[in-house]
Amino acid sequence: MKNTEFQKNLSLSPTQSTPAVTAEWDTGVLTMTGESYPENTYEIFDNIISWVEEFLHSGSRPLKIELRLNYLNTSSVRAMIDIFDRLQNAADQGKEIVVCWYYDSRNPRSAELGEEFKEDYTFNFSIEAVTV
Repeated sequence: MKNTEFQKNLSLSPTQSTPAVTAEWDTGVLTMTGESYPENTYEIFDNIISWVEEFLHSGSRPLKIELRLNYLNTSSVRAMIDIFDRLQNAADQGKEIVVCWYYDSRNPRSAELGEEFKEDYTFNFSIEAVTV
């Protein structure tokens, strides 16, 4: 991706099958909220992965990712693994990474998915129930 094409802040509106996404360069916070089961997962996740890569390569500032994802289809799970792998590589190089997985206390499957992700990574990964 050319730097001239890169947008420092990312804002993607939710659809019936994609989450709302905001990424704020100045604060170093990426937020995803909703469900993810698009027909073409990489249509949405390419933008997110590109933003994460640019941020991780931009210096030593911490990156915080807040996830409020109620449902992910298989291809969305794969895309999240792609993101988490990049986060792990950055954490292994000393970058401060924080992932906060928030789940609806009435949706134990979302909590289980967060736990499955968490067990594969060593960066700071918290899982918290929220009441919606």
